[in-house]
Amino acid sequence: MILDQIQTPVDIKNLSIDELNTLAEEIKVFLIESIEKTGGHLSSNLGTIELTLAMHYVFDSPNDTFVWDVGHQAYTHKVLTGRKSMMSTLRQKDGLSGFTKRSESEHDVFGAGHSSTSISAALGIAFANKLNDNSDTSIAIIGDGALTGGMSFEALNHAGDTDTNLLIILNDNDMSISKNVGALSKYLTRLISGKIYSTMKSKSLEFLERLPRIQKFAKRSEEHLKGMILPGTLFEELGVDYFGPIDGHDISILIKTLENLKNLKKPRILHIITKKGHGLEEAEENPLKFHGISPPSVSTNNFPSYSSVFGRWLCNSAKVDEKIIGITPAMSEGSGMVEFANEFPERFVDVAIAEQHAVTLAGGMAAKGLKPIVAIYSTFLQRGYDQFIHDIALQNLNVTFAIDRAGLVGADGATHAGIFDLSFLRCIPNITIIAPSSSIEMYKALNFANRLEGPVCVRFPRGKSSVEDFVTDSGFELGKGEIVRTGQDTSIFAFGNMLEAAIEASEKINATVVDMRFVKPLDEELILKIANQSKTLISIEDNTLNGGAGSAINELLQKNNIKTNLHILGVPDKVTDHGTQSELYELYGLTAERIIEVSKN
Repeated sequence: MILDQIQTPVDIKNLSIDELNTLAEEIKVFLIESIEKTGGHLSSNLGTIELTLAMHYVFDSPNDTFVWDVGHQAYTHKVLTGRKSMMSTLRQKDGLSGFTKRSESEHDVFGAGHSSTSISAALGIAFANKLNDNSDTSIAIIGDGALTGGMSFEALNHAGDTDTNLLIILNDNDMSISKNVGALSKYLTRLISGKIYSTMKSKSLEFLERLPRIQKFAKRSEEHLKGMILPGTLFEELGVDYFGPIDGHDISILIKTLENLKNLKKPRILHIITKKGHGLEEAEENPLKFHGISPPSVSTNNFPSYSSVFGRWLCNSAKVDEKIIGITPAMSEGSGMVEFANEFPERFVDVAIAEQHAVTLAGGMAAKGLKPIVAIYSTFLQRGYDQFIHDIALQNLNVTFAIDRAGLVGADGATHAGIFDLSFLRCIPNITIIAPSSSIEMYKALNFANRLEGPVCVRFPRGKSSVEDFVTDSGFELGKGEIVRTGQDTSIFAFGNMLEAAIEASEKINATVVDMRFVKPLDEELILKIANQSKTLISIEDNTLNGGAGSAINELLQKNNIKTNLHILGVPDKVTDHGTQSELYELYGLTAERIIEVSKN
């Protein structure tokens, strides 16, 4: 096999086109077999095999730098850069990351995990190259979905005003920008990316500068002509030369075009058309299903996920409350909103990858009396933080945030860990924060949020709920926790899904356990009462230790001059690892065993 002979990108540079095509097939088989065992992103990686081979064939990584947007489509890049033997550890504890990661390889020049960042980062690298008199090419690889993020357009707007050596490769795998694929477009792209066209264009511009009266007319004529045959007018208007679209699965065309574009030293964009799941029929027909697959599981737990519990609540509530609107930034499937989208299409809004817009959009709706429910992952809410403060909280608008994937999420690792939300939300005025401990508590929390005026955050973890029957009409009393077990000298304040570990530990050390429910406002009366009756206090949360719920309890105790010993358990102040959720809970001490251990101190 050719693949067995590839240790570094240099090893592919002397291969023929036929050998590269054979290698592409070998990589496809390898990735399918590997990802089926480890889990990971399958469809997107099958769609970028040929592109990755062509890029490493033409350019010289790590001198020429590849910045992958999101990074979950860089598995072939990992294979070609010396990490093939470690692919069996992908997304596992102490193994390879599912995304690009600077500490993993010199070929991963910039880490990724969130979308729409690649052009900005690659432009920054291009600036550095220019200042250092370095002629290497900085390359951003971005998908058509990520291009919907506003940050991409900010970067494009800036790039067009520079003379940096930046190449942007637009991987269009949904034909969302153009369907102009065929022999003519391939020919045109090869023509206009070559030296003859570039020379003619630069010479014509020099000539036009001497004839200012016809310059404007000629420029418009060029744009109108290109607009008729090529879909790149938008990029050209931003000052970025556009080439494409071409077939992103044709290695020969990719190599020839990239070789031409390598000779250009200004911001330019190559538009390629690929197919998610390319080469695997099931993945091609259902790329969403095969976007991220899980490794084989022996679990017999058929309980619904927390996301599906939210989806059920949303549908049930919308049937009786016509003011409810569901909003998602391109995460309708992950957030359990597919049924709602089908049942209430006119009240379902997918804003694409635009978290900032999603938050302020909800604010505008709430200002006119609607009840927007923003379903968003904890890690992505960070991107709309300013809008949350300025456009929601300061105006005390009636918006509910269903914050999914809160806490440690597992295999996706640090970029997707939802461990900061309690800390960055708790300091904001006018808001209510609820951390339900189960699917039933979650349903109650959502009922409560829908009845309360003002911004409410309901945060819940990734994974399955504990029961099947969770639908209820009841809610909560504002800021009130619940004592679920009464013990002796030790008391445990549990937030969210940490309640299970707290109860397990309490049965061995005879401790009192409180399901706190609310992070803001805290049940101050209950906390002070228990603190005065206990010798040891323990708080536990799946949030960073700094500034979280435990810190709020500590502040309350200090304010009231209570000296009862308090142990705060949470995620330590470090970049978290990837692994299973249970492995990470164990690693960071969010377990019954750790509770028992600290109770002895």
